[in-house]
Amino acid sequence: MSNLPPLNTDTIQAILDEKIDDETVNQLVWYYLGYRYDEASQTWDNTAVEESWKQDYPEPPNFIENRPPTVKLTRSIPKENKQLLKEKLGFQGYKIGTFEPRDTRRATMANWLLSYLVIGSQ
Repeated sequence: MSNLPPLNTDTIQAILDEKIDDETVNQLVWYYLGYRYDEASQTWDNTAVEESWKQDYPEPPNFIENRPPTVKLTRSIPKENKQLLKEKLGFQGYKIGTFEPRDTRRATMANWLLSYLVIGSQ
C-alpha cells in the first residue's frame, strides 16, 4: 500500500473516470480508514481504525464486491458533504441503464475520500 496515489481531487476524478483500478481504490479507502498491512507478520493492523469499523470489519472490507461496507461508508459521510462530488468536481452521476453496482460503489468511495480530504483541510 506504499504506492498509493496522493489524496487530491485529481486522484478522486481518476477514480470516477476509472483510471485507477478497483484494488487501488479499495486500498486508498482502507488507508484513510486507518488500516495498515504489516508485511513482516502478513497481518492487518487496525489499531488506528475507528471502533465501529474495527468491530464490523477487523480486516479491511472489499467495498467494490460487498454492499454492506459501502452502505456503512455512505452513512459515515457527514450530511453537508454528501454532494461534494457534484459541488467540487461537477460529477453528474450516472444515467439509468448505463451503470452497475460497481460504478456506484466507486462513486461512494470517491465521495468518502473527497469528504475526508475536505474535513482534513479545515
